[in-house]
Amino acid sequence: MFKVFFSLFSPNCVTPNQTMNAAKLGAVLEGNDEIEPQQAVGHDNGNSYHDEHIARLKAEAEAQDCANRLRVAQEQLAEYAQQKEEDCNVLVQEADKLQEALARLSQRPGSTAAEFEEVAQQFTVLREKLADAATEARAFAAQQANDLASLKRSSAQADLQQDTDMKRARDGAVEEAEQDGQEDEEDTEEPMRGPISSQPEGQPSTSFAERARFIPVRLSHDERKMLRLLESALNVSEYTDKVDILTWRSKNQRVHAQIRDLCAILSGLMVAADYKKGQELIRDRNFADNAEFFQNIFELGRRYKILNPEKMRSEYGKLVYMLMDSAEPAIQELLEFRCVRQLKTVYRFLEERGGLALLDDPLMQTATAEIVAGSRPRHEVQRDIKIKEKAREALSRRYRSGALSEEDILQCIYSISDNNSYLLFNRDPIDRFIHYFHKYFKHDSHEPGYSLGIQGGRDGARLTHNHERQYHYVLQSLTLWREISTEMFKLWYLAESDMLREGNNYRLCDTGQGLNRVQAAPQVGRAMQQILSRVQSRIGSWVGSSVVHLGDHNVPNALMFIDKYTQVPRILNPVVAVLEELPRLYADPNLRGYIDATFGGVEQCRKSILVDFCRHAFDGSGADNFFDAGSCIDGRLTSAWNWCSKIEKKPFYHVFKLAGWVGFDGEVKS
Repeated sequence: MFKVFFSLFSPNCVTPNQTMNAAKLGAVLEGNDEIEPQQAVGHDNGNSYHDEHIARLKAEAEAQDCANRLRVAQEQLAEYAQQKEEDCNVLVQEADKLQEALARLSQRPGSTAAEFEEVAQQFTVLREKLADAATEARAFAAQQANDLASLKRSSAQADLQQDTDMKRARDGAVEEAEQDGQEDEEDTEEPMRGPISSQPEGQPSTSFAERARFIPVRLSHDERKMLRLLESALNVSEYTDKVDILTWRSKNQRVHAQIRDLCAILSGLMVAADYKKGQELIRDRNFADNAEFFQNIFELGRRYKILNPEKMRSEYGKLVYMLMDSAEPAIQELLEFRCVRQLKTVYRFLEERGGLALLDDPLMQTATAEIVAGSRPRHEVQRDIKIKEKAREALSRRYRSGALSEEDILQCIYSISDNNSYLLFNRDPIDRFIHYFHKYFKHDSHEPGYSLGIQGGRDGARLTHNHERQYHYVLQSLTLWREISTEMFKLWYLAESDMLREGNNYRLCDTGQGLNRVQAAPQVGRAMQQILSRVQSRIGSWVGSSVVHLGDHNVPNALMFIDKYTQVPRILNPVVAVLEELPRLYADPNLRGYIDATFGGVEQCRKSILVDFCRHAFDGSGADNFFDAGSCIDGRLTSAWNWCSKIEKKPFYHVFKLAGWVGFDGEVKS
């Protein structure tokens, strides 16, 4: 049905007849590239100009990519130098302690003074060498820190984040890009700006009032009907395939394709929802009259995706990229309305109706708590369910008003419960894995054959860590993933704010993983730095690089960042499920014989899985070079995916299959 809708709305059907903007829109839809008179372009200069234009685009993209790689390499080298300085200082301190112990030992009766004097001289020489090494390491670290500061200043002055695609005229001249500082300024007309949080900067959202600022409201029954309509329209759309290509000869052609496909989607949605209004829209092409309908249907699609990350995996990307294009001033002027509206969150919903007191009620904890059956008796589970239902009824009666009905209150409670469900299935697997990690490993010792140490160049590893260093490296990575999962709704909210903010342009670039939209994400970047700082202060020392890739060839934009970290539970959930399923498999006599013969028992099998995962899912592998994987924040997740891709070659692969594992992108059967 939707294919018919899209075929009806070709550019030849457009006859704008109301305003000047409508006339411009009609000209674009009919194939005329002239959006404004000053954008008129002369005759084409032939294939030579086109080839030169494409070559220039590729050269600029490669230059930007090389600059990003240089910056990342400089940051990692500076961190490496700092780590070496700390290691040398520790060695000097150890040498001092040994020298003091030797002096005490020389004073004991029965010792030969000449012998101890000779050994003391050797220790003195050793200490001097270590002191020289520490001095050199300190100077090297200071030099690298200065070079890094100079590189950042020169990069800011060069304004390497300028948009080379969206601001290019027909003759190839590039307009001046926005200054980096402008990205942090407040936009008084920003439709995505959220409420001001009273939570201290860098602290996680713990209260319901703070969490509710970023929790979307659950969709109603009528909204779910519109959602199915939106999903169907996006499913048949080829928006990104048509728009995100590098063969455009001018900005006008690209804008023409964007508006044409955007109008086709809008018209198809309107006809499918209301045939009469849809016919009027086709005849008059006045999209502004239906602005509220389009804003609502796009907003509910975004809301549903945040609450259900495993849904709309391809449709959501088309939706966000289309809304990114709709925020461009040229397109927004022609459409005469904004396609983007503020996300409907629980906090904003209650604030508009004077019901914020609901979030501070002590019963909210009981009304939204997750009930996990586990091995508990059925009557205990039923008792908890009844207590939860009574708490919901009490809250709905206590806070109902003329502006806030009982159904509205229940919808808000259900929305917060959805967030708790998300944490149960996305954060709790990380907690369970950390539990197994602490159970089977210690930082200062290990059983024979179960060392976590890795060596670069062996078994695909790019890092070299001894057991203690790898122990801390794995633990801090898991802790970081846990904090990101806890703050995922907030990060998602900020990611959409960055992507859909007016003036935050992007550039198309071949990142080595296909053609992607490279766009800055300042709000997500600041939030990630706060999370990283919180984890570092909690753990104490930090192993590896602390570089967060965002807006470069590794993580092109905020959407890729969100998609990357929603994969964490897909990696850890199957591993934890297999570890918990092993005792039940062992109860079968035939499987018991296989497990005993291959691994030596359940505990040994668990340790074999955990050792291999903690070694090679955190070994810096998974990319063509060190800077794209290594020990940086995003490289840790890249290594984990690389481990998943090689599961078939592991000795415990058959144990995974017996435990019901079907894939890291699927579900685990119970």
